Amino acid sequence: MAAVAEQTTTFALAEKSKLIKSLRRFDMVFFTVCAFVGLDTLGTVASNGAQGFFWLVLLALVFVAPYMLVMAEVGSAFTMEGGPYEWVKLAFGRVHGGIAAILYWVTNPLWVGGSLAFIATDAWRANVFGIGHGSLGDYLFKVLFIWISIGVAIVSLRYGKWIPNLGGFLRIVVLGFFSITVLIYGIKHGVAGFGASDLSPTKAVFLGLVPVLLFNYVGFELQNGAAEEMDNPQHDVPVSVLQSGIIGVLLYVIPIFGIILVLPTRQVTGIGGTLVTSGAVWMIGSDRIQAVAAYDGSFFPWFGVFNRTLGTPVRVNVMSGVVSSIFSIAAVAFFNNGQDSAFQVVLDIAISTTLISYVWIFPAALKLRFTHPEVARPYRVPGRYGMWIGSLVITAWITLGSFVAVFPGVLEKIFGVGYNFKDTWGVGRGRFELYTLVTLAVILAFGAVGYLAGGDVRREAVLIEGDRPEPTELPPDMGELPA
Repeated sequence: MAAVAEQTTTFALAEKSKLIKSLRRFDMVFFTVCAFVGLDTLGTVASNGAQGFFWLVLLALVFVAPYMLVMAEVGSAFTMEGGPYEWVKLAFGRVHGGIAAILYWVTNPLWVGGSLAFIATDAWRANVFGIGHGSLGDYLFKVLFIWISIGVAIVSLRYGKWIPNLGGFLRIVVLGFFSITVLIYGIKHGVAGFGASDLSPTKAVFLGLVPVLLFNYVGFELQNGAAEEMDNPQHDVPVSVLQSGIIGVLLYVIPIFGIILVLPTRQVTGIGGTLVTSGAVWMIGSDRIQAVAAYDGSFFPWFGVFNRTLGTPVRVNVMSGVVSSIFSIAAVAFFNNGQDSAFQVVLDIAISTTLISYVWIFPAALKLRFTHPEVARPYRVPGRYGMWIGSLVITAWITLGSFVAVFPGVLEKIFGVGYNFKDTWGVGRGRFELYTLVTLAVILAFGAVGYLAGGDVRREAVLIEGDRPEPTELPPDMGELPA
């Protein structure tokens, strides 16, 4: 075993003692599939036809593949609870770790309350029975949806993990059944088909679709939010990342190929029932990351407490539920049931902050290769320059996606692509950027105040020695991994 020094706090040591090992490799695979496969955007990608499929496949090769390799290395080498926060802290310091954590966390309560809850309500209206817009039932359904997601994150992981597991399994079943249905439909009614010219990429679709695809294609690091609750992260992380990545990409590629080949996009329905598992799995991971930032002194310390009985960060979970509920209720009550242009702009940037957080997380993975060479790596990105290439490529993609999300229309103007800003967003550019930048400023200010509040905790920092396996300690089924 190789020793590695880790800086933590006395508060962190006390809270880590409450963690319960619950995640096996099987759980980690389905947990990541549930996080990785976002059914709520399936129709958006398919609506771009053959070009949407082209970019879906291309990004699987030039973004997902290197992303998997980089996360397999850093996730199996640095196995502290709160993964992404700890990686950024080790690489760049606590301030940067705190920024990455708040950006990573805040997306999820706003996504659940501002997007998933509305999609789930519409799916219920379409498939079960009607709920009046703005009615008491509308409010109750959305709040219930939110707190079911929160409840899954609150209960002990040994029980709560089965909801993401079920979500991953349901994705396989639902999309598998859907693909079979599409195949039967195509046999009966024929296929539309498309040629090479239909696949020919255009700048307009590329710039409009990339942020959506990148948002779909993230989540491999989420399981490391609960790294110290895994049975054997050094051995299981690389395998689970590989397996979930292959399954996840297929769950996107096969159904979308079928949609654009034989079906109108409007026939993509019936996904609302799986959305609660999407919210729950991201709450489980991101809430832990924020709680770790808190017990490490980078956020309000009160939120760093883990429940001794459940082993979960209940206080952060409740904070997520409250934020999500307020956001959802406000959307219905004050912003035309979420259809108001100003609300849509705020929601768009709020759910893009996870993308922005990777601008810290991905470079941190690269820097740790060189600042912490003494840490044994059970898996290493192949090739002499593999880690450099992989990290820089995925950082470039995520930077592009983040820029397009914050400043839409700018690249279109530079490259001569037609883009009517007012028609797209319902507001002018000046107002859009005002809403966007103010939203980001509020989020970062909240994180900054939380960081200042953690000063007393940081002053009690301690250095501990932890063990990591030697690189030769590989499980039999991982085979010969490249050095």
